[in-house]
Amino acid sequence: MHDPHTPALAIHGGAGTIPKSALDDKTLAAHHAGLRAALTAGWCLLAAGAPALDAVTAAVMALEDDPLFNAARGAVFTADGRLEMDAAIMDGKARRAGAVAGICGPKNPILAARAVMENSPAVLLAGTGAEAFARSQNLVFMPETYFQTERRRASLSLELNRRLAGAPDTRTDADRHGTVGAVARDAAGNLAAATSTGGMTAKLPGRIGDTPIFGAGTYADNATCAVSCTGTGEVFVRFTAASEIAARLRHAGQSLAQAAPAVIAELLTHGGDGGLIAIAADGPPVLTFNSTGMYRGYVTSDGILHTAIHREDFTTQIS
Repeated sequence: MHDPHTPALAIHGGAGTIPKSALDDKTLAAHHAGLRAALTAGWCLLAAGAPALDAVTAAVMALEDDPLFNAARGAVFTADGRLEMDAAIMDGKARRAGAVAGICGPKNPILAARAVMENSPAVLLAGTGAEAFARSQNLVFMPETYFQTERRRASLSLELNRRLAGAPDTRTDADRHGTVGAVARDAAGNLAAATSTGGMTAKLPGRIGDTPIFGAGTYADNATCAVSCTGTGEVFVRFTAASEIAARLRHAGQSLAQAAPAVIAELLTHGGDGGLIAIAADGPPVLTFNSTGMYRGYVTSDGILHTAIHREDFTTQIS
């Protein structure tokens, strides 16, 4: 009799971390709590035998609802002070995929991406067309003010003033970008990945990064791995970061633990700072980054929630 696969879940809240020196105890605790809430949301489903697709959806929704992270509520502003969100989801079993780009309105962009995957002939819908489709799916919409936070508005103001002055870019990762994502393996051995983002602070209106580009920022294939990325999107797109990892598993016989950190290290040499989370058909998830930090967490069969922000040891809590 074939042994059931070991369910596991990993999440990230983006490589846009607040510097350790600027992280007070209250803010630190709030980020760990946000990560644990997302892990719990996904793990409750996985532990009960739910599909990986449902687990990554639930985990990402929890992060989208938390204003501490750059996705949905708490998304960063474009250069013209608007919000344009991207999200993607992929099912490793049949390589079904759905994504949205440049939208503002759906309370949970990841649900809009999933609706594209499940209820449309498209893989990627953008802008007003994507918003109209989301409305046709009866998704919950929120006013623009719901997504806006003073912290992100301050980051925009800081960056616009810097550009006017022609000063060098000395912003922290937290002021520049961030993304949220999840990867999971369920008891049936199916893999899934989901990613959601507000993009980069003061980005060009209409700019789309790696999040909704399959093979770049989001990817899932049962034969290899599921991946969700965060960082300098343009570089992740140009080097098809997520599918590059899968290719090394498929064609070079590498393990996930070999391939994922190697790709992240190579991206840095091309100006691609950031990180990713990944999971294969067996073994623990891999969480790797080349930036100063990455909000991250994982949970495996023992049900213990592991969370970390910079390069410190994981903080653990029983689920």
